[in-house]
Order: sequence, then structure tokens, then C-alpha cells
Amino acid sequence: MIPAVMPTYARADVAFERGEGAYLYATDGRRYLDFASGIAVTCLGHAHPHLVAALQDQAAKLWHTSNLYRVPGQERLARRLVDATFADTVFFTNSGVEAWECAVKVCRKYMSHTGHPKRWRVITVGGAFHGRTLSAIAAAKSEKLVKGFGPVVEGYDQVAFGNLNELRAAITDETAAICIEPVQGEGGVRPAELDYLRALRQICDEFGILLFLDEIQSGYGRTGKLFAHEWAGIAPDVMCAAKGIGGGFPFGACLATEAAAAGMTAGTHGSTYGGNPLAMAVGNAVLDVVLEPGFLERVDRMARLLWDRLCDLAERHPEAIEQVRGAGLLLGVKTVGPNGDFIARLRDAGMLAVPAADNVVRLLPPLIVGEAEIAEAMKCLEAVCAAGEG
Repeated sequence: MIPAVMPTYARADVAFERGEGAYLYATDGRRYLDFASGIAVTCLGHAHPHLVAALQDQAAKLWHTSNLYRVPGQERLARRLVDATFADTVFFTNSGVEAWECAVKVCRKYMSHTGHPKRWRVITVGGAFHGRTLSAIAAAKSEKLVKGFGPVVEGYDQVAFGNLNELRAAITDETAAICIEPVQGEGGVRPAELDYLRALRQICDEFGILLFLDEIQSGYGRTGKLFAHEWAGIAPDVMCAAKGIGGGFPFGACLATEAAAAGMTAGTHGSTYGGNPLAMAVGNAVLDVVLEPGFLERVDRMARLLWDRLCDLAERHPEAIEQVRGAGLLLGVKTVGPNGDFIARLRDAGMLAVPAADNVVRLLPPLIVGEAEIAEAMKCLEAVCAAGEG
């Protein structure tokens, strides 16, 4: 008999009733160190007082009006994002995959608007993950995502991650854009080389196509800069963001240059809930914290500390850990044994982590993580490694 909640998740047998900072508290009273962060979502930890106050204040005033009217919170957050990024304009959505879908539409509309309607295809890379819509799984092309959901949506051409020669060869007179995650999260915590990102920018300029970055997981301070592509000193034409953007409140955003979004006029796209007053109140509160002087620099320091500790752990336990990889506080430990077993044992030790492809354990602490929490995480990891093969 099918359960009332559709059984599409392989859930761990634990439920949480509250959280505080980097910790979650289960219904049985046990405390867990949260290095999952809701899959890189609760970027400022749980129950951050500034976010709680912003949401409570807005909830007592107004929840929803639709986008038939001006939404002051949207205007404020969009202006702040424009001032802090490459973008000239922002569209707000309810989720990451909606932001990604909006960005695909921006790319196609740009080509149509500029007199190239036959340029509609997007080049993606192996190991990508952009969400669970039919279009997003078609872009990723992973068998685990597309199996049983055919026929696969047309419009996406995939090349190997990091292979510039293959990418160049895949560009045709139907190509509109190249889409890539600067750091693949679900795909195994694989950061793109900075020179590779720079080359993508050059190739897009050379062929007159758009550079479309998916920073749903790598953005919002996760790598120590507001967005990961900043480390390469480049700017995309279109970008999607989500996860950390709301600190746990669900919403996303599609950011674009004025040129790329020139065709996105009234009626070309829309959302009933996107950019609602509740989401915008929290989004502005998150940005208050993330843009505080010194905040991102502290994230970078903590990330380097955690990286060093993980590398030392891997060196001492080669029987358990094969490799450490990632960028900033989007880190991965490739385990020798099954990553699911390693994660289960970590949970037994009081620490939460996230699986990824290529037998990787993702470590995604909140950006507010400190030395004490990192030390506690290392004790949990050490215990799991010492107890047996990873």
C-alpha cells in the first residue's frame, strides 16, 4: 500500500523539531551537528535571529499580492543584487529549478530577439545537475534522472566536463548558450578549473553565444565569494541562484545582463508566487548578513581551515578516504567504502552530511560555522574513519 507521502525519497529515520545555529535537534532530543544545511540551503544556520525577525515582521503585514502589482521587497532586493553582481536585472522564482528554467528561456529569447531564432540549443556538461523538471533532467542526461520519463526533452547537447576541445566541436549554428555549474555539487563536488571558466567566457564571446552559469549551490557565499565565478574574474550573461539565497525560505532568482534580457518584456514570463513579500523580506535579511564587511572573508578562512583538517584526515586514513575535493564550504570526501554507509555512521556519531555522485560525501556547513564546530566535525569524522574502512 502506497504511503500518504509519495515514496520518492530514501529518508533517514530521524525527524527534527528545532534548530539553532549549526545544530539540529531531533524529536528524541538528540543534537546533531548540521554539515548538510538542508543541501546548502540554511546558509546562516538555523533560527538566525535577523532572519526570524524579518519573516515574523513581514508575516504580520502581508503574505501575497501576486505580480499584478509592484512588490517593494522585490525592487529593493533586485537593486541590491544588481549592485553586488554582474547583473542588470533579476527575475524571482520559487525554487532553483524554476530559476534555471527562466534562464534557459532568457537564452532562447535573446537569440530570437536579436534575429537568430534558429539558435535555441544549450550545451551542458557531464555530471551536471540542474533540477528535476523534464527540461532540467534532459540537460543533465543522467540515466538515474531520465529513466522512465522519456521521451527526453530536446534542446541540450552534452560534452565532457572540463574538455574545451569537445565543447568547441559541439558548437553549431543552433547553439544559443553554454551552461555549467562552477562547482558541481550533486555531480561529485567537482570544481571547474578557473582557466576553464575563463576559456568558456572567451569561447562564448568568440561564437556570439551566452555564458549561462548555474550557481544554485555554489553561490551566495558558499565558496568565500558572493558567487563562485568571481574567483575566475569573469562574468556570465545569465545566471540562476537559489538555495542559500533565502537561508531556508524557498525562492530563487534568475540574474541577467541588460543585453541578455532585452527580449524579456511584459508577458514573456511570469510566476504567481515568485518574489512574494515573505520571500523578499527573508532574502533582504540574508543579504544584510552576507554583505556585512568581513563576512565572506571569514567564510574563506573557515573553509581553508576545514580543507586543511580534511586533507590531514585523509592522509592519516587512506583506508577510509580516497580524496578531498571542492571549493570553499562546498567540500567533498570521496570514501573508499560506500558513501551511504559513511554518512550513516556519521549520523550515528552525531553529524549530518549529504551524498553526491562518484561515491562522495558532501560537507556543507552553514557559512556561520566556526572553529569549534569544525573541531567537533573532525572528531566525528575521525571516529568514523577509525572505526573501520570508509
